[in-house]
Amino acid sequence: MMGNRNGGEAAQRFAERRRREDEAPRLRDELPNLLDLRLEIEERRAGGHTADSKHIRRVVVDSAPALFVLACSDPRCKNGGHDVTHTMMRSLSAGLREFEGEDVCRGELGSAECGRILRFIAHPTYR
Repeated sequence: MMGNRNGGEAAQRFAERRRREDEAPRLRDELPNLLDLRLEIEERRAGGHTADSKHIRRVVVDSAPALFVLACSDPRCKNGGHDVTHTMMRSLSAGLREFEGEDVCRGELGSAECGRILRFIAHPTYR
């Protein structure tokens, strides 16, 4: 029974994220000079010195939303994630060739704040 409720919550979060992505303007329309975008992403526990997870995300500029919301990688985290849209759009609009940012997850792990730290380095290519 508990699995169904958690599965329902996950499906609801996924549907909400998909709705936000569908309603967002397209990246190509907001930044017509942007050709390519590669993000190096790492996430670690609060107080941790080494990354728990690292990956590279290639953004498909022609179809991507102008929305940069990344899920928290802790499966126990509720209502968390990392919205780095403002930082990304401001830096891309300024034409920066490389930039980085950091965000703390404000989700919940039981009665405590999640606090996982996401760090990214963006590598855009422009016309």
